Amino acid sequence: MRVPFKMKASFKWKLVRILFTTVWLFGGWLLYTGSFEPVSLGLGVVASFLVAIATYDLFIAEHEAAKKGLLVRIHYGILYLLYLLAQMYLSSFAVLFNILRGNINPRIVHFRTRLHSDLARALLATSITLTPGTIAIDLQEDHLIVHWLDAKTTHSKYAGTLIKGKMETLLSRVFL
Repeated sequence: MRVPFKMKASFKWKLVRILFTTVWLFGGWLLYTGSFEPVSLGLGVVASFLVAIATYDLFIAEHEAAKKGLLVRIHYGILYLLYLLAQMYLSSFAVLFNILRGNINPRIVHFRTRLHSDLARALLATSITLTPGTIAIDLQEDHLIVHWLDAKTTHSKYAGTLIKGKMETLLSRVFL
């Protein structure tokens, strides 16, 4: 009796990482080319797959391969982008008014995030930097260091709540 071929778990996760990387790269291909012609789609799949084989370690770390954090919920992603755009717009006016009034209180604040995925944490740090009046200086594991132009407090938990707003909650819903 012949024993069926069994894949090692590490090989399975490598295939999953290559597949996720291919899908993300192909999504980028579609965004940049904007073409749905068969030749363009075929070339995009082949190019995405070849780049994914060569670089999947750069996109998805081995310790993240088994996490569900690589999957996203598109509808929450769109909601997150709309929320981020609104926060960027509102914060720009708040910063402008505070600077014109001379009412600024710059501080460096430290706080933690509850996000588990490296990608979600990086998106949070980037979103904080995109929001006027705050700049993410450092991100290590779940610890963020942020320069806050108009600091209301230096208490780390309260500062984190004010700076992150609903961004952290929405990002936790975006990534499964």
